[in-house]
Amino acid sequence: MSSAYMKLKMKRFMQELEVTQELQALLKDDSFRTMPGYSADTDTYPDNAVPFVQGHLNYLKRHPQVDPAHYLSNLRLMLKVR
Repeated sequence: MSSAYMKLKMKRFMQELEVTQELQALLKDDSFRTMPGYSADTDTYPDNAVPFVQGHLNYLKRHPQVDPAHYLSNLRLMLKVR
């Protein structure tokens, strides 16, 4: 493996770790509405509830063109309890 590939892989891992930490911080903060999502996949989610953090990570993985920083910023605006 080339060193450029390893750096890209590490950057992507660090970015995912940072996004996970940000989502977990939102989950712990009572000033945000962080309800689990719905999934029809009963094999993976037997109760049909996708955990908040996992649901948003899945979205970002399916849409790699989305900037995680902008996504989190918009998510904070949408979930803020007013």
